Amino acid sequence: MRKSPGTGFPRPEADPRGTAGLMPTYEYECPNCGRFERFQPITAKPLKACPDCGGAVRRLISAGAGIIFKGHGFHATDYRSQGYRAAEKKEKDATVTKKEKKKESAAASSDD
Repeated sequence: MRKSPGTGFPRPEADPRGTAGLMPTYEYECPNCGRFERFQPITAKPLKACPDCGGAVRRLISAGAGIIFKGHGFHATDYRSQGYRAAEKKEKDATVTKKEKKKESAAASSDD
């Protein structure tokens, strides 16, 4: 399967029906040619012959796509206790107050 330069993704002409995003990618291994991928419907039977040399192939079990968790509820910080949140807010407010005092003292000394 030809890849787009620099991306590792199949070129559009590799899937003439434009259904690459709708079908799973299966990985096969040929003892003569090595590994290759094919877009196939889930209902399709596994390939038995290598498209390059005609030798026997076997379908490999691949890891598939990685899971991406987006949004709230997936991080430990989303479930912090109210006590922890209150202490964190108090600490943040104290830091802001120190910065404001520093700015005021710098402004007062530059006025002299």
